[in-house]
Amino acid sequence: MRRIIAAAMGAGMAMAANGAAARAHAFLNHASPAVGSTVPAAPPVLSLSFTQELEPAFSSLTVTDQSGRRVDVGNPQIAAGHPADLQVRLNPLPPGTYLVSWHVVAVDTHPTEGNFTFQVAGR
Repeated sequence: MRRIIAAAMGAGMAMAANGAAARAHAFLNHASPAVGSTVPAAPPVLSLSFTQELEPAFSSLTVTDQSGRRVDVGNPQIAAGHPADLQVRLNPLPPGTYLVSWHVVAVDTHPTEGNFTFQVAGR
């Protein structure tokens, strides 16, 4: 009887471990400009790299200035050859603080979202 219980517990733990891997989400791995950073000049593109490949049709990315006005050109794209990277082109940015907001859906269909700021320094 003990062997049956031990085998059942082992099988249950193995299934739980496999299920945990299958339920993983796409978390932000790194960003350019980096989260909370100050850059000397505005980049032409903002890029986010996630821990899983993304579903482009269900992923979004916006960049706004301190007044809430959108400063990206819209239409974020998955980077060519990098299915876990989401990019958006930026309009020329004056010095200031900018809010990056993202919502992504991984290929495993789990959504995640978040935001962070970065600053463009004065010249």
